[in-house]
Amino acid sequence: MRWYLIVVSALLGPTMVSQTAHGQSYGIELHNNVMPASGAMGGASFSRPQDVQSAINGNPATMTQFAGPSMGFGGAFIEPTVNITQSSSLPLLNVDPFSGKSDTPASLAGNIGVIQQTELMGQPISFGLGFVTNAGLGVDFRPIDASNGTHVSYLALDLVNAVAVEVAPNLTVGGSLAIGTSIMDGPFVGASSSQTDYATRFTLGANYELGSGTSVGGFWQSKKDFTFDNVIEFTSGPLAGVQQDIRLEHPMNLGMGIANRSLMNGRLLFAADVIYKNWADAEFFKSIYKDQWVLQLGTQYAATERCKLRMGYAINEDPTRDTVPGTIGGVVPVGGVPAVEYLQAQFAVVPQHRLTGGIGLVDVMPNTDFDLTVGGVFNGDKTFGSTAVDIEGYYVAFGFTFRPSVVGCCR
Repeated sequence: MRWYLIVVSALLGPTMVSQTAHGQSYGIELHNNVMPASGAMGGASFSRPQDVQSAINGNPATMTQFAGPSMGFGGAFIEPTVNITQSSSLPLLNVDPFSGKSDTPASLAGNIGVIQQTELMGQPISFGLGFVTNAGLGVDFRPIDASNGTHVSYLALDLVNAVAVEVAPNLTVGGSLAIGTSIMDGPFVGASSSQTDYATRFTLGANYELGSGTSVGGFWQSKKDFTFDNVIEFTSGPLAGVQQDIRLEHPMNLGMGIANRSLMNGRLLFAADVIYKNWADAEFFKSIYKDQWVLQLGTQYAATERCKLRMGYAINEDPTRDTVPGTIGGVVPVGGVPAVEYLQAQFAVVPQHRLTGGIGLVDVMPNTDFDLTVGGVFNGDKTFGSTAVDIEGYYVAFGFTFRPSVVGCCR
């Protein structure tokens, strides 16, 4: 396994240049939406994942479905379109009416995973290591003078260490520890700087084979807690000149999935996932988001022994709150509620529907598979106070999987 780890380490550096993703996420988190294979199935992957990275990043109990050593690496190109119309002045922020498109460039997201199967005290066990783009968001209106330098950027990268074991003939359990780094730039107009912080996150999952080709799986994922030190310094107000911290938490998540691969002599796979995101208890985001439900549906058809066709659809609740408080992340911004509403518009992820498709090619090289995903995010719009936002986008993801030359090694 040593050479796999060397390759992973060599690839970590280049992926750090990833930009932010806005419009392809649920709130800010991507889950498995831009993974090479699962992304083409609307992200559905919690019981029968179709790529190594999705097993490690989603429900870790599913890693036992991949013989080891198996390695997958891939990336995604994400192109959102974010338009904002500010209809009135915000004098305390020095923001005047304007309308324009975000100048943030397209995003690049890297996702890498390795699974190794071995035995521990005579018990089969799977170990996984992944480097994934966990979350992202960004807008930039600095070229528009009336915006007074409005911009925000948030990027979260995770190093995921996972383990899974079969505890009964049809039952596997797994867990993972993610060590994540996040970079926040903004988000308060004219008063923010860039800062980095680190945090951990735990995931516990299980998967059960019901028989007749049907399986069910689920996971619980803890919050991830960041504190960005000395990132805020207002030039006016009672705390003018005082450096302040922002506390930010990713939410607790619950996921449940079901999959069936018995139809058409095992050539047709159906999968469905449900995600519950507890934004209301996540610091910073609880001021602008409410709890959110997500449904992911996907199908895969093995057209030939070497070609798989995939389609997917996902629908999610709009998590943005209709009313906001005058404080966020432990900070009371200059401008009160209007300032928080203006910030909320920058963090708005209002599209609710996406359609995906893709293809999987087996043995494009010896023991090497190739997966390709394309996805479109349907237009969504909403108004926050005097700020209207309009978002849509598309993305392309790809990946190679290197697997052992054994029958039934994976998927």
